[in-house]
Amino acid sequence: MAASLVRRDKKSTAAHLKADLNWTDNSSGVRQLQELLDSVLNPEKPAADTEALDWCKCLIAGGEGFEEFCKTVRSYDNATLCGLVWTANFVAYRCRTCGISPCMSLCAECFNNGDHTGHDFNMFRSQAGGACDCGDSNVMRETGFCNRHRLRTGENVPSVPRDLLLMSEMVLPRFIICIIQYLRDGYTEPDTSTERDLQKVLQQLEPQISFLEELTKMGGAMRTVLTKILTNQQIFKDLSVGQEENVYAKKNYEKYLSALKNSGLVSVEEKAQSGAAEPTRGAEAGLLLLLPIVFLKEDQDGGQSVGQRKRVKLSSTAKDPSIMDSLKHKCFLEELLFWTIKYEFPQKMVTFLLNMLPDQDYKITFTKTFVQHYAFIMKTLMKSQESDTMSNRIVHISVQLFSNEELARHVTEECQLLDIMVTVLLYMMESCLIKSELQDEENSRHVVVNCSEPLLKNNTYWPLVSDFINILSHQSVAKKFLEDHSLLMLWMSFVSFFQGMNLNKRELSEHVEFESQTYYAAFAAELEACAQPMWGLLTHCKVKETQEYTKTVVRYCLETLQIWFDAIGFVDEPAPNQVTFHLPLHRYYAMFLSKAVKCQGLDLDSLLPHQEMLMKIMVHPLQIQASLSEIHSNMWVRNGLQIKGQAMTYVQSHFCNSMIDPDIFLLQVCASRLDPDYFISSVFERFKVVDLLTMASVHQNAVLDGEQERPMLEGALTFLVILSSLRIHLGMADDEILRAEMVSQLCMNDRTHSSLLDLIPENPNPKSGIVPGSCSFEEMLSAVADFKAPVFEPGGSMQQGMYTPKEEVWEKEFDPIMVVLRTVYRRDVQSAMDRYSAFLKQSGMHTTGNPWPPYKERTPLHPCYKGLDRLLHCKTLHIVIFTLLYKIWLDHSNMSEHVLCMVLYLIELGLDNQPLEDNIKKKDIHCHDSWFPGTNLLSNLHHVINYVRVRVPETAPEVKREKDPPPSTSADASNFGQAQVFSLVAERRRKFQEIINRSSTEASQVVRPKSSSTRWVPPGTPPQLVTEILEIRESMLSLLIKLHQKLSAKQNSLSATWLEDMETNSHAHGDGITAIERILTKAATRSRQSKRSIQEICGKVSPPVAPKKNSPTDKNTMDKDERRQRARERQQKLLAEFASRQKSFMETAMDVESPDAEAAMDLGASEVMESEVLYDCVICGQSGPSTEDRPTGLVVLLQASSVLGHRCKSDETKKLPTTDDEHIYPADTCGAAHDVRLALMQRFFKDVGVLTGKTQSLKHTLSLPRFYICFTQNDQVLQGFSVDKGEFTCPLCRQFANSVLPCRPGRSTEVVSWHMPTNKKTAVLVKEVEDLQEQLGLFPVSTTTESNLSKEMESVIKDIKNTTQRKYMDYGKNPGSPDNDFLFMYSVARTNLELELVHRGGNLCSGGASAAAKRSCLNQLFHVLAMHMRLYSIDSAYNPWTRLTQVAQRRDDCLDDERPEVPMLFRDCPSLLIIFVLTMPQPLRKEHFICLVRMLYNLQYTQALASLSAKFSPEERQAWSTSGALKKLSSSVWSPHSIEYSLQQFCLPYLRLSCLLQHHLYGDKLSGCPEVEEFSGLAGCLGLLAPALQPSNPIYSASCLDWTVNAFDLMTQWCSEFNIFSIQTLLVQDPQWASPHLLHLPDHYNIIFQYYHKKACTACKKVPKDPALCLVCGTFVCLKGLCCKQQGICECVLHSQHCGAATGIFLLINASVIIIIRGHRFCLWGSVYLDAHGEEDRDLRRGKPLFLCVERYRVLQQQWVSHTFDHINKRWGPHYNGL
Repeated sequence: MAASLVRRDKKSTAAHLKADLNWTDNSSGVRQLQELLDSVLNPEKPAADTEALDWCKCLIAGGEGFEEFCKTVRSYDNATLCGLVWTANFVAYRCRTCGISPCMSLCAECFNNGDHTGHDFNMFRSQAGGACDCGDSNVMRETGFCNRHRLRTGENVPSVPRDLLLMSEMVLPRFIICIIQYLRDGYTEPDTSTERDLQKVLQQLEPQISFLEELTKMGGAMRTVLTKILTNQQIFKDLSVGQEENVYAKKNYEKYLSALKNSGLVSVEEKAQSGAAEPTRGAEAGLLLLLPIVFLKEDQDGGQSVGQRKRVKLSSTAKDPSIMDSLKHKCFLEELLFWTIKYEFPQKMVTFLLNMLPDQDYKITFTKTFVQHYAFIMKTLMKSQESDTMSNRIVHISVQLFSNEELARHVTEECQLLDIMVTVLLYMMESCLIKSELQDEENSRHVVVNCSEPLLKNNTYWPLVSDFINILSHQSVAKKFLEDHSLLMLWMSFVSFFQGMNLNKRELSEHVEFESQTYYAAFAAELEACAQPMWGLLTHCKVKETQEYTKTVVRYCLETLQIWFDAIGFVDEPAPNQVTFHLPLHRYYAMFLSKAVKCQGLDLDSLLPHQEMLMKIMVHPLQIQASLSEIHSNMWVRNGLQIKGQAMTYVQSHFCNSMIDPDIFLLQVCASRLDPDYFISSVFERFKVVDLLTMASVHQNAVLDGEQERPMLEGALTFLVILSSLRIHLGMADDEILRAEMVSQLCMNDRTHSSLLDLIPENPNPKSGIVPGSCSFEEMLSAVADFKAPVFEPGGSMQQGMYTPKEEVWEKEFDPIMVVLRTVYRRDVQSAMDRYSAFLKQSGMHTTGNPWPPYKERTPLHPCYKGLDRLLHCKTLHIVIFTLLYKIWLDHSNMSEHVLCMVLYLIELGLDNQPLEDNIKKKDIHCHDSWFPGTNLLSNLHHVINYVRVRVPETAPEVKREKDPPPSTSADASNFGQAQVFSLVAERRRKFQEIINRSSTEASQVVRPKSSSTRWVPPGTPPQLVTEILEIRESMLSLLIKLHQKLSAKQNSLSATWLEDMETNSHAHGDGITAIERILTKAATRSRQSKRSIQEICGKVSPPVAPKKNSPTDKNTMDKDERRQRARERQQKLLAEFASRQKSFMETAMDVESPDAEAAMDLGASEVMESEVLYDCVICGQSGPSTEDRPTGLVVLLQASSVLGHRCKSDETKKLPTTDDEHIYPADTCGAAHDVRLALMQRFFKDVGVLTGKTQSLKHTLSLPRFYICFTQNDQVLQGFSVDKGEFTCPLCRQFANSVLPCRPGRSTEVVSWHMPTNKKTAVLVKEVEDLQEQLGLFPVSTTTESNLSKEMESVIKDIKNTTQRKYMDYGKNPGSPDNDFLFMYSVARTNLELELVHRGGNLCSGGASAAAKRSCLNQLFHVLAMHMRLYSIDSAYNPWTRLTQVAQRRDDCLDDERPEVPMLFRDCPSLLIIFVLTMPQPLRKEHFICLVRMLYNLQYTQALASLSAKFSPEERQAWSTSGALKKLSSSVWSPHSIEYSLQQFCLPYLRLSCLLQHHLYGDKLSGCPEVEEFSGLAGCLGLLAPALQPSNPIYSASCLDWTVNAFDLMTQWCSEFNIFSIQTLLVQDPQWASPHLLHLPDHYNIIFQYYHKKACTACKKVPKDPALCLVCGTFVCLKGLCCKQQGICECVLHSQHCGAATGIFLLINASVIIIIRGHRFCLWGSVYLDAHGEEDRDLRRGKPLFLCVERYRVLQQQWVSHTFDHINKRWGPHYNGL
């Protein structure tokens, strides 16, 4: 039965079956259909067989055509969502204004059909693929829906007729099981020996899966049917197991079961090994949940598995053991997803599964299925070879499911999504744990992730973490997470895997062999896996109601930290020379503390642990701060560059608020709660500068080298300043923080809008949306900065729009401390200071010397953190300050201005932040009692210290001085009691001991006592330390005043009364002197005692105590200016000596050299006449004339050009087509017109090659070498050196050049005689010219002996030919002939003249020398060309001069010739003029030149008349010929006035060229004139009009004519020459062309992008990867496209050759930038489209709307027309024909 059905026609069978099935009793129909399907969909047939697919299509369509069926089904589409699915690289849009979820995206169609004006949107290229959310109100606001999805179309769609989809319901289940069976059969496990080729299986199934995809696109009705089939468990049961008798199906089913076996998180074998054969399923021996922290277990033999990785056993307190189980499938959807995973997410399958999502039932079921397979997905991902592609496809799916809060909550509740995620994350990281070596290497029990594992290096964990962050952004899910304590505990243990990872150990002996680059993986892992989830949770802990959550997190953080301290065996001292930048547990703790105090109103003390724990917590963050300083002091230099990389990444804008900010905040918390003396001494000890803090002038440092002491001390003080003045977490509002961040970035450098957005650290959790706080980024930016619009000079670099700080910001808000905190590169701090001092100088606030960083008032502290002020009011800090002031005053070594600056900053901070009096405990003041009476800085300032006991080496100067102490001293010493001793270390130990004792009595045994003696004796045999007593008798105030005197270099810089005279406000900006005055004023105003002391000290006018050692101060006092002066004198002396040496060398070299050296110069100046032109050589610096033996050369750049060929008739620029209806027609360009004209001429006349004049001339202008001189003076001698292709850089200005143009030896006396005005009759001159042409054989330069000059000239001609492409050098019939060469030479001249006209704006009205003319070397060029052209003599029979000036006897032979000569009226006058000038003997007298111009003007005028009359209608011609100009005809368009105007316009181009030529050959000035008088001006300049004939009345073009023979005879002769032909088109030649333009571009870049980025390549009909547009002619080309390659040359390079003579200007569509191709090089020019902030968006990365920048486009066009690309753009590279 089935067999017979199979053989029948598909359509009729389908129709017949459909009819059967519609009966009420359809059992026979069902049976028939099933039998048919059994035979058609037999999985044993090869999958590539399309027969089955055709049957399915016909059956589903039920007899009608499949296309019609699709249409019918679509008409019942009730979907309200767009749901378009796209893959990687698709261009989509995201609108933040409309989006509820930050992952929202729209397809281009929905975006363009919705209204998003004024919204914050951008275009982006999808990385992983995505789907359009239009119509989904869970993800975006309804206002943003497009017109199609706004209408809720679903409501008015008719319901689907039952029989339409009946066949689909019957056929599709069989079709799907068929696909599944193929997938089961094709799968092989990766470890089996057979070649595993999953791709092959997928390729065979391609048509079937594509068919499913097609079905999903039919709309809602079909999707409903598919959903039923995919989710129905009964159908799956019936079909899946496979019929009993079918062996093939059975085999498949077994394969499937074995594949399922290993789908649990723990594979079956592993379970067996772990002895988990327990009978009960509840006690499944999963590895589930790790309890608190994972430790390494001891091996059986007691040793530890150090090197190798050891699987860590996890305890099994699983809530839901099913996570660990093998999977069980209940419907098709589950198994389809299973195979999708097994086959590593083939794109087609992913698209099919996503296309179904608009169906709500499907969406819920699919999400549950996805969660059920989640662990399996991640397990497969870890094993995958292509983890990148797979990650993208996983996220492509998960982001569609988890962005929807409803759905995410639903699966969290029903499927334990959170548990699964955390468990899987733990499982993943567990595979790459190693033992931590932090602190106690031997006994550490802590494990960390190994950053060099591919899992971390390749970011394989990314999809998982990304999903986790995504679901935590939903409040309901995050709350669930925070309420679940066991989950939190689990999470903390996960975070602890990262605590202390990537440990750095300082290399002390030699440089590390291999610099590992794993650090970036470590930073990325902490940011993504720890910090971003933390920010996600923090966003939900913002209000009082969430206090409990914060308390829980803080509690678990502390517990986990305690466990961590125990595991690494930490007691009280960090291990030396180790640092890790990764302390995520500390940072979690810090951030939750900050939120608790700032937003939830919790009391800080309730969340803090006991003192001992705080001391421990403080150690590691402090270690990082000290290490930063060590790294910048080059102490880690042997660890390679990567350690610097870590230090930079730690403070970099994307990481700083998840790393350095929480660290500093945590240290601030510790400082505010711990004993300040203990804290300060810890800081100095960590920074290793304790030994430096001694009053003695010499000391020994056991741990630092001399040159490291200063930067480390500066680092320690700067850290203390930051610690006590930073307020980011201590009371600043979000707006203030944003403002401070913005100001600090802008002060370092002017910034573009995008770089500023990037540099401001925002909450790194991407789900948080816009920068937090009430104030928006834009408002804040306009408050603190001014916008500098981009500037464009043609020669300048392309500027971007920049923001620069306002003046009041510099004055009031510049905060150097914030700048130091935020700089990645140390040079940025300097840059900020330079900009600050420039501002002060400019505004006149501080003009002398270098200003110091300004002191900035701080936001008041939040009450919880008041304890931080005690740091500034503790004796230890005061002793340090006193010691440092003393050392600076006495110029001890290693004290710098920076140290003083920071010390003063600390004093000032102390004065401004007075501690609460009652806060100071009275009982505990026995520390350092002998130094200061109390702890308040204000009272300690004026406390005088008399004696100090120091320990110094025996060799120190103090020792010798004290050998014989005067008796009074000893008496004093006893009177003053004990002299002060100060040891930070001992003090710190004592404090620590006290604190420990206070908390527990036994703890004292734990502390490892360190005897201080070991601390002080460095290795080797140092001199013995002895104790000496120094007499000091100073207070801090007196030291400050003495420093003031020292800085101002005046004896008594402060008079006793200066305090009264001070104005307080002048102190804000200035240098050290100002800072000291400011501090003294503050001290005086706050305490009467201080004021008295200050007046007293200032009153005692005493010279400063002479320092112990004189040398250092001597150096300082020596006047700086004096030193500068000396240096300058030395330098000048050296330079003079050098110059004289060079000169003598050159002279001797010149004598030895053979006389024909090309660039050498004759030094025998005796025979040089004064009149010769002298040139300066830039290489040897000498000047002299250019002679034949030793010619001087000009460095030039020759380049071909097609600019003139792109001129058009009309002034209107052509538009770039942006729709299919627009086109560009090239027919009206100059080049095309001349091609047509040339072809016509060649058809009718012979010898078109020689002297056709205009024919070639402009054709050739298409591309001609253009010469540049490289510098403004034409004075360079150069010995060319040949790089590949003969290019070199000019020795003076380093610009590109490729040839040297020799200067003609010239004597200015001759020049005078050429210029003499002449009274000879025109007829005489005509004869003279004719005679001159006869003597062509004689030139001034003799060719018998080849001189150097002629050799040089030859080589230039060769260069010119090499620069030009073949096709532009061949005209006419016989390429390569002398005629051809001759024309080529002429056209070089013509092109350069024409181009100069273009530069001058197309006319000579402006007069003067244009910029182009200044650099012009046409004069030299003409001589080179003339010399070359004189080698070709003109056949006298054809000499046009005779035909110009004589009426010929009638020749009969012209009729015999089948192709006569070119008639005179078709010749081009400018061309003839140039050819005459070039072929006549040089130098040409001016009178002869004028004669040439006049004769040719006659011809030009006649041509103008002929051309005009050709335009007349017959009636008009008749009227004019009968009545002349006497009777005006009313009907005529052509009035005498308009005719005169036309004639003048016709002759103008000729006059312009002649004038320009005269200007270059004879140096005549070009006089400017208004445009209306241009004709008369030029005619006067050329001597065509006698000066007397220039009255105010209008002049006529005819008045310039000057005939030597009867005008009518000559004209008649010219006209008769072409009476035989009626080629009027050649007559009507309008010589006027508009100046060349690039295409006119649309204002919005989007218009170009939308049309061209999808446009297919003409060659291969595919959309090119990098489409480009030629901006000269609008051609669409493929950049780097292989499809359009010809002979190994890619399309852009080819196009640049035939459109632009090797110069191409292309706009890259996908990047918005312009690329220039010049010959064999290319460069990126920049973009002419900028965004609203004046910035380029290269590669469209930001995707903001771009607008045409007219100025930039003008600059581009100008560089094109003036051929200056080579000179202006600096970054050229070779393209190897690959563009």
